[in-house]
Amino acid sequence: MSFNVPDKRYFKIGEVSKLADVAPYVIRYWESEFEQITPKRAKSNQRLYRREDVLLILKIKRLLHGKGFTIAGARKLLESDQELEAAQTKPNKPLKRTSTTKRLEEIKIELKQLYQQLEQKK
Repeated sequence: MSFNVPDKRYFKIGEVSKLADVAPYVIRYWESEFEQITPKRAKSNQRLYRREDVLLILKIKRLLHGKGFTIAGARKLLESDQELEAAQTKPNKPLKRTSTTKRLEEIKIELKQLYQQLEQKK
């Protein structure tokens, strides 16, 4: 798994936020959920993330957002030091869709249609 992370010693939370494409509060939350994320603190008490922390955050994002893991599942996978690819039974297996997920997708489509209708009436 390769990510395009600049070769720097430390990253501020705003930089990590842009690299991972998640809000800073999400990163702070992940810090509380994943003990492996351990930023240092500057004298100004600002978080300073090492390159390893950034790579871990990107891996966590991929697990949660890309592969559909729960936080508990991602934590368990990271604690067991397994590789993501080894943890999957089939590499390109689509996520199992639940009835709730299907219903949410239907609602999303309906909302988009309503939005388009409202836009046409303007």
